[in-house]
Amino acid sequence: MIDDNGEQIGIMPPFEALKIARERGLDLVEISPNANPPVCRIQDYGKYLYEKDKSERATRKKQKTITIKEVKFSVTVDEHDYQTKKNHAIRFLNEGDKVKASLRFKGRQMSHRDLGYNIINRLIQDLADVATVEFMPRMEGTTLHAILAPTKKIEPKKPAAPKPASPGDGAKQAVAQSVQ
Repeated sequence: MIDDNGEQIGIMPPFEALKIARERGLDLVEISPNANPPVCRIQDYGKYLYEKDKSERATRKKQKTITIKEVKFSVTVDEHDYQTKKNHAIRFLNEGDKVKASLRFKGRQMSHRDLGYNIINRLIQDLADVATVEFMPRMEGTTLHAILAPTKKIEPKKPAAPKPASPGDGAKQAVAQSVQ
């Protein structure tokens, strides 16, 4: 049995613990029922639930949900369309999302899978500076796809700020120059 101040009261029957909790206007909460003997605590259960919910909300707010955005290609993609979709992928990666690059083969295009691999591999090469390959290009049915994740950004260290010159520094430099 633990009281509302966090001090151990000791082992006692449940009805006595409940009586003490009611006298203090609080609730008797069973903390660990599997312990021998079970551990109970005297506390305001509504306040406990509120604080628990508040801390869970705070942790959820700090979390970044990563979504997967898809960029679809075809075997017969033109250069301008390729560049546009590549730029979309770069934007998604800079926002912190993962990118799924997929290429669908239609009909007789299945006999030219190497063309599809060339397009996806070209995309991987073009995005090498902003993305890492999380899932190498793989065929699933008639679709070839790869997943790219944003690279970890290492922030450059800021150069040290120049020290402010004191009034006597100019005279010292002038003396040093005249000596030379």
